[in-house]
Amino acid sequence: MGAGRRMKRKQGAPPSYEDLQRAKQQKTNGKQNQGRGQKRSAPSDFSDSRSNKRQSNGSRPGRPMRDVYMSGALGVKTTEGKPAKAVNGRIAKPKIIPKEEPVRQEDEEDIDIEDEEDDLTSKGSSEDGVDLLQSEEVLQVDEDDSPEEDEFGSSVFDSEEDTPAQKETMFSDDENDSDAEEILTAANIAGLSAKLDAQQEADAAASKQELQDSAIQTNLTTDIPRVLPSAEEVASDDEDPTVAPKSALTLAPDLQLLRTRISDTIRVLEDFAKLAEPDRNRSEYRSQLLKDVCAYYTYSPYLAEKFLNLFPPREAFAFFEANESPRPLVIRTNTLKTHRRELAQSLIQRGATVEPVGKWSKVGLQIFESPVPIGATPEYLAGHYILQAATSFLPVMALSPQEHERILDMASAPGGKVTHIAALMKNTGTIFANDSNKARSKALIGNIHRLGAKNIIVCNYDARQFPKVMGGFDRVLLDAPCSGTGVISKDPSVKTNKTPRDFLALPHLQKQLLLCAIDSVDHASSTGGTIVYSTCSVTVEENEEVVQYALTKRPNIRIADTGLGSFGISAFTAYMGKTFDPDMKLCKRYYPHTYNVDGFFVCKLQKIGPSPRAGGAKQQQNGEQVSSKTTATTTQDTSVARNNKDQDTEILKDMLIDPEDDFGGWNEEEDRALIEKAEKRAARRRGLDIRGVRKQAEASTALTNGTDGTGKVKALCKI
Repeated sequence: MGAGRRMKRKQGAPPSYEDLQRAKQQKTNGKQNQGRGQKRSAPSDFSDSRSNKRQSNGSRPGRPMRDVYMSGALGVKTTEGKPAKAVNGRIAKPKIIPKEEPVRQEDEEDIDIEDEEDDLTSKGSSEDGVDLLQSEEVLQVDEDDSPEEDEFGSSVFDSEEDTPAQKETMFSDDENDSDAEEILTAANIAGLSAKLDAQQEADAAASKQELQDSAIQTNLTTDIPRVLPSAEEVASDDEDPTVAPKSALTLAPDLQLLRTRISDTIRVLEDFAKLAEPDRNRSEYRSQLLKDVCAYYTYSPYLAEKFLNLFPPREAFAFFEANESPRPLVIRTNTLKTHRRELAQSLIQRGATVEPVGKWSKVGLQIFESPVPIGATPEYLAGHYILQAATSFLPVMALSPQEHERILDMASAPGGKVTHIAALMKNTGTIFANDSNKARSKALIGNIHRLGAKNIIVCNYDARQFPKVMGGFDRVLLDAPCSGTGVISKDPSVKTNKTPRDFLALPHLQKQLLLCAIDSVDHASSTGGTIVYSTCSVTVEENEEVVQYALTKRPNIRIADTGLGSFGISAFTAYMGKTFDPDMKLCKRYYPHTYNVDGFFVCKLQKIGPSPRAGGAKQQQNGEQVSSKTTATTTQDTSVARNNKDQDTEILKDMLIDPEDDFGGWNEEEDRALIEKAEKRAARRRGLDIRGVRKQAEASTALTNGTDGTGKVKALCKI
C-alpha cells in the first residue's frame, strides 16, 4: 500500500469526512473554472434542478422551492429559528452548519452563471416562494452577514473564494499552531534570542547528564585509573605475612577484572605524566601489568617479562591476544606435479573454501573451511600439496635456489622446505637433506617420495660436523632449532616450560650451527655463496645476537637483502643497551599480531671470502705429501690418501658416529640376491649368456676390492 493522504501532510489528528469532501470539491471546481474561463459550478443547493429544462415563463418545473430550503431536505438546521431575510429583493444564502452525515456527491455537469441568476430571480420574485419563506421556519441570516453581489449581480458563492467564516474555521491540521515558530519582529527579537540560548543550555546540560549517567568518560585526561593497591592494603599484607592476601584466597581470578585492569595499566603507561597516580613510579605499574598478564594469559613471569621488554605495552597486549587464537591453515602447492590454480579448483569442487595466502607467495593457499580432511584428500596423497606454515616459505624464498646447484639443508625434517627447494630447482642439481633426529628423518623420506622430489639425498648427521663430512656447497639453509616463542598458538606449553637455562643453551647451539653453515659454503661459487639463517622465535637472544656473533667470528660474511620486499618488519639494530650491525635492518621479523602468521626471523648472509680454520698448516702439509707421491692425475690418488684407515678412524671418532648404527645402511646379502636376479633378467632380455656376465661381474668386483697395479690395498670407508 502506498502512503496515505494523512502521511503527505503534517502529522496530527486525521481531518473529518466533511473537510475531505470540501477540499475535493474545491479542487474539482478550480480545475473546471480554469478550463471554462467565466464558467462557475452551481451551488450544491441546486443540484437537483440540473436535469430540468428552462421554461419560457422563467420558472423551472420539478422540485418546489420550499423543498430546497427545508432543513429536512438540506440536512441543516437554523440557528435561531427565524426566517431568512430578503436583501435587495433577493433571498440571502443561509449560513449553514454541516451535519455529520456525508455530503451528496455532485454531478460533473456545469451550469451557466446566467441560469443560476435566472433561477434565483424567479424564486426570489415568486409570490409562492416568498410566502413559503415567510410561513416556514428557515435559517436566519443577518444583513451584516449577507454576501455582496459579484460582478454578475449574483449572490452565489464561488467554491474557491474564502468567506470570513471559512477563514476563521480551524481544521485538524491547524491544531499544532503552537509549535510553529513565532514571527520574528524588531520588538521580539531579543526575547526570542534569549529563549533560544536558554533552550541550547538546557539541551547541553541534559546531554552532559546523560553521558555521566551512562558512565561515558568525556575527559580522559582528568580520569586517573586506580589499578595499584593502596598503601593500607600493602601495609595489611606486610603486618601478617602468614595470612595470604585476599586476592590469593579466591579459587579463580576474575578474568573480566583482570582484563580491565590490564587495559587501564597500559593506558597509564602510554601517558604516564597525566594519568599516573601521585607518588607512583613506572616500575610499579609495570610490575602490576606483569602480574596481571601472568594471571590472565598463564605465562611464566620470566617469559612474560621478556615479551614486555621486546614490545611496547600496547603491542605486547596485541601479541598476547594473537597467541590465543590459531593461525589459518596453509598449504603449499607442489609445482612439480600441478599448478596453484588447478589445485584450488580441485579443492573447491570438493567443497573447500580457499584463497591465495598473499601477494608475496605464488604457491600458498589458505584453507578456511573444508567438509573433508585436508590431509586425506586424493590430491594430498598424490603429492599435489603439503601442509606447511606460511612463514616456512620465507627462508626458501630468501635462499633463492637456482637450477643445477649443490645445496645443503642442515635441519630439513619434516621436509617442507627441502621439497620447496627441489620444486624451485625443477629436480635438477643436488640437495643434501640432513637431520640429526633419526625418527624425524622417516617423515622426511616419506614426504620426499610423496611429492616426487628426485634430487634429494637424505643423511643423518650432527649438523655441527658437516664441514668435516662435506663442504663446498653453493647455498646452505639453516632453520635452527629454537625455543618456539613464535608458535605459541600451536604449542601453548611454551608459556610455562621455558626457563633462563633454555635461552642460554639454545643460542649457544645456534651460534655453533651458523658457523658450521658458513664454513660449508663455497665463497667462490659463481651463482651462490649464500647462507640463510631462520628461526621460529621472536627473542633477540636467538636472532640478532646470534647473527652478530657470526659477524664477529667470521669477518668474511656480510648481511644481504632477503629479497622479501616490504613484507616483514626490520630487525633490531639496538636492544636494551646492545648495539648491532647497521645492516641488521635488512633482516626480517614477523609477528602473529601484525601479519597473522607465526612469529619468525629470517636473515640472509653472503660469503665473500674463505673461512679461517684451525690447523690449516697441517692440512696443507698433508696435501703436499700426498701430491709428491702422485702422478699428473692427482684427483684419484688424493682421495685414496685422505681415506686411509687411520684417517677414517679419526673422522668417525670426531663425528661421534656409532659404527653399528644402521641408519642409511644396507643388507649386503639381500642386496646381492636382488642384484643377481636383476642381472639375470637383463641378460635374458639382451640374449646374453648369464654365466659370462657373472664371470665378468666377479672379475670387476675382485679388481675393485683386490690389489691395484701398485700392490697397495684400497681402503674404502662407508659413512
